[in-house]
Amino acid sequence: MTSPTVLVVGAGISGLACARALRDAGATVRVVDRGRAPGGRMSGRRVDGRAIDLGASYFTAEPDSRFEAVVHDWLARGLAREWTDTFRTAGPDGIRDSRSGPMRFASPTGLRDLVIDLAEGLDVVAGETVEEVTPATGDTASVSVSFTGSTGAEGFDHVVLAMPDPQARRLLAPGSRALDVLHGADGWHPTIAVALTFAEHEWASDLHGAFVNDSPKLSFVADDGDRRGDGAPVLVAHSSAELAHAHLDDPDGAIAPITEAVSRMLALTAAPVDAFAHRWTFARPAAPHDDPFLLDDRVGVCGDAWGGKASVAAAWTSGDALGRAIARASAFPG
Repeated sequence: MTSPTVLVVGAGISGLACARALRDAGATVRVVDRGRAPGGRMSGRRVDGRAIDLGASYFTAEPDSRFEAVVHDWLARGLAREWTDTFRTAGPDGIRDSRSGPMRFASPTGLRDLVIDLAEGLDVVAGETVEEVTPATGDTASVSVSFTGSTGAEGFDHVVLAMPDPQARRLLAPGSRALDVLHGADGWHPTIAVALTFAEHEWASDLHGAFVNDSPKLSFVADDGDRRGDGAPVLVAHSSAELAHAHLDDPDGAIAPITEAVSRMLALTAAPVDAFAHRWTFARPAAPHDDPFLLDDRVGVCGDAWGGKASVAAAWTSGDALGRAIARASAFPG
């Protein structure tokens, strides 16, 4: 009796959590991603050997959750660090007050390294693009997958799409029942992340991060040196959805207005010595699904849009739960 074969499309934290749950249950799992390395929206960019987080800003972990055990393992191995339990709130004209909450965790080497750690021991193929996924149509039929550059389709017992809804919709064949559940592009908010490097640290040492309210340009600003723990004079600002929509075709065009907004908010006198932008077209769902994942016709969808609240923890939990659900529904050796 052979183990079921599962294709996971998307090597972000959700897809790899799903793949690990399936592998641990005895499935044969293959992970593909169109990018050059695992990471998804926990990716960043290296500048002079230093990683700058441009996607997720931090993560939390619910006490006694399955994800908390993963976080404790990362902490024990030095892959993650406690960052702060206090953020500032701000408006367009400056800092307003502080807000305490759960401990926010970060990574001293960049959040992508946590995703790469999850990929350890898995069959992950980078730079491979899926063209279309046709769900199973009967009890014995397999899920059909067409890959870019391939002349034929390949069959899998299950296929997991670990990605935002609009991207999953593009891959599903016409008539797929999942299309009735998944949101389109208008159900997601974009953001543009702008990294600003300064010659020296001019802002308050207790900034940590700031949620920005009532701003047409900003939504969040993080002290990346404080987040990483190396004190580098780097800020990462996430735009408002409004500003991102205006610059989706020209992310670099958002650098000047975001720089001006950050400088005004933090009363900075020096201009950054370097700046670059990264576009996230589907940064967060406008209305996350209440269900932890979707599984229909042996095609699953998981990610931070599932589970009622978009977050890194929700993405991992969604993928892990979907992997275990597929395992329960499948025939395994022995």
